[in-house]
Amino acid sequence: MTTFMKCPVCTMEELLSHADRWECATCGHEWPREAEAPAALLVKDAHGTVLNGGDTVTLIKDLKLRGSSQVLKQGTRVKNIRLVEGDHEIDCRIDGSSMGLKAEFVKKVTE
Repeated sequence: MTTFMKCPVCTMEELLSHADRWECATCGHEWPREAEAPAALLVKDAHGTVLNGGDTVTLIKDLKLRGSSQVLKQGTRVKNIRLVEGDHEIDCRIDGSSMGLKAEFVKKVTE
């Protein structure tokens, strides 16, 4: 048995290793050993530059925060971004608050 992978169906870690496939000991689901790795997340900023986790970006326009009267000003730098799937592709912290940003409103800072 191996414990470094999880079953894609039931997420249990009790797997049986066969020559050409993995088998979940809990639910019986089988999948090939050469299962495709998930595609890398490709996120581009407003100018088409590819963003990576840990990059620093700058806001290209004022953004009003939903549910608040606060505004994130154009030119605000955001360090150490994290890329996530979904409508807001960038997860970050600005002034100590966690928030999500859309990549279309940021520009990658090249230093």
